[in-house]
Amino acid sequence: MSDNLDSSSHQNISCQFQAQMENPLLWPIMEVLKQKPTGWKVHTLATHLNELGFIPALDPVPEKELFKKNFLIMNALYQLQETLYPDNWLQVQAMEIELMCGRYHGSTHAIDHQDPLREYYIDWLNYEAEEGEVKRLLNEFWTRYKKFVGGSETDMDRNRALSLFELPLDASPEEIRKQWRRLALRWHPDRDEGNTAQFQTLCEAWHVLRS
Repeated sequence: MSDNLDSSSHQNISCQFQAQMENPLLWPIMEVLKQKPTGWKVHTLATHLNELGFIPALDPVPEKELFKKNFLIMNALYQLQETLYPDNWLQVQAMEIELMCGRYHGSTHAIDHQDPLREYYIDWLNYEAEEGEVKRLLNEFWTRYKKFVGGSETDMDRNRALSLFELPLDASPEEIRKQWRRLALRWHPDRDEGNTAQFQTLCEAWHVLRS
């Protein structure tokens, strides 16, 4: 009975952990795909993100370094695919990554939530790291991205951040994450009606709320 409770408790903690993990590579990858929607493979995308300064050293063992880099990129791609759907379609294949903008009438594109490859890369536990290590790594990514998008240091606090997100003070982590994605997509500078200043402010708010 005790073992079952421990297992159930571990699963609940894991689910909460995964639900709150927003891979900051989503937005750098989207910017890259907006500039060049086709012709990407995981390894060429990894090289480009590394040149932009978004991927630090992940592991001293070369084989693990390669695996973790691949995992983080695939995880971000699958999260971004769901974020962009159904207005846009992001094809996620290791050797053929393509962003298809606009709705495709008559298209059979749809997210397969039963896809074992997708399930594997969405599950943070497969990254082979403790929760603390993953959070530390993603905080490093977020710091790099915040410098990349710019923005000034402000007296942003949780109350102001929630107000910008148009959420109540008791908003759940899941509600905050969903609102962040919705607002980020709306104001992202690469969108036709995007606004760089508004996007930077939202980034600062998200940085406070995700802490």
